[in-house]
Amino acid sequence: MQIGFSKKISETLFEDVFELLLINITKYKKVKLAKFGTFLLRNKKQRFGRNPKTNETKIISERNVILFKPSKEFKKYINNG
Repeated sequence: MQIGFSKKISETLFEDVFELLLINITKYKKVKLAKFGTFLLRNKKQRFGRNPKTNETKIISERNVILFKPSKEFKKYINNG
């Protein structure tokens, strides 16, 4: 799809949008994009994990993860489009 911007301008625009997205996710822990979906920042607590090959147990450290929940419109577009 062509939108009429040069490759350089498109790259800069794309990078700026994602930078804003990341800044706002870390600041507010939730970013909602209308008719697209919601990005959520969730903290996963420390837990035990197991290597299925060796059965070795290890502690998986606490960390933040980003979740994405698509909007109804986005799901409808993907499934019917």
